[in-house]
Amino acid sequence: MKVSDFDFFLPAELIAQYPAERRDSSRMLSLCRQSGRRKITPFADFTEYLCPGDCLVLNDTKVIPARIWGERSGSGGKVEALLLEQQGTAEQWQAMLRPGRRLAPGAKVCLRGADAFFVVEDKSPEGYFRIRFSTPDVLSLLQKCGQVPLPPYISREPVAEDRERYQTVFARQPGAVAAPTAGLHFTPEILSRLEQSGVQLVRLTLHVGAGTFKPVETENIEDHKMHSEFYELTEAAAATVNRTRQQGGRVFCVGTTTVRVLETCATPGGTVLPGSGRTDIFLYPPYQPRVVDALLTNFHLPQSTLLMLVCTFCPREHVFAAYQEAIAQKMRFFSYGDCMLLLPPERWQP
Repeated sequence: MKVSDFDFFLPAELIAQYPAERRDSSRMLSLCRQSGRRKITPFADFTEYLCPGDCLVLNDTKVIPARIWGERSGSGGKVEALLLEQQGTAEQWQAMLRPGRRLAPGAKVCLRGADAFFVVEDKSPEGYFRIRFSTPDVLSLLQKCGQVPLPPYISREPVAEDRERYQTVFARQPGAVAAPTAGLHFTPEILSRLEQSGVQLVRLTLHVGAGTFKPVETENIEDHKMHSEFYELTEAAAATVNRTRQQGGRVFCVGTTTVRVLETCATPGGTVLPGSGRTDIFLYPPYQPRVVDALLTNFHLPQSTLLMLVCTFCPREHVFAAYQEAIAQKMRFFSYGDCMLLLPPERWQP
């Protein structure tokens, strides 16, 4: 398939620049995977689609304030760093640095807002740097002087509110540089209500990296090379998913990241095996999910790998018709926007 098969026009004013007033006040477009029927309701209606015995899969990764600034020792030149992930020891991290051309191995950068520094160790052919901090407690350091790394399509500076709102209420495991945004709609009250109704909450981890925003640069999608990200699926989480399927329940995934983990860990027969490591799984049509029945996800960028993943759940024509309705109804797009729920036919409610 061609990348152009996943293109559409999106008016810039529909790109949400700020979160909704309340997490659960967003709108939700529900889509029947089989028939293509759809409707728009408040997100609060989400709980009506789940039944006792179902499971809801959440990504508990936590966004770190990964953007930091400093000055080069000696010259005083300004440096901006976006940390991507820990590498090797606690002090070593992979990062993107600007301006990168002037930063050779050995360059020392003193951080703004903290009594600490990092030293450039080397640079990869892809342009990523390995840096070593003067302290092993990098996460505490980031809390002092770091800033939330908002996505590139949010054309404003971060504000204090973003530290809370660009984070799910169930975030537990620090390591992401982008939020699993479908989870931003949930409140503790909604999760509690689901549990009380007999829905099992399953938590897994996938640390979303900056590569999630990387465009597809090949003409044919099959030629695209996905970035890799760390994931973990515990034995207890895998057992709950398998038990749900064996007992006739449905597996609801919150976000594309949870789909990628479950499909990474799925056998051809649909059994989920626990594990941890790195995944670069790239899901696109005609692939069909082996484990996941329903997907809650935000609206995605044109030609993105996330949109391609959504199109594995139902015909591309259904998805694009839903996107056109979302645009016509002026729904909000991308990270701080509204959401879409793809449902199996037995859970569709006219």
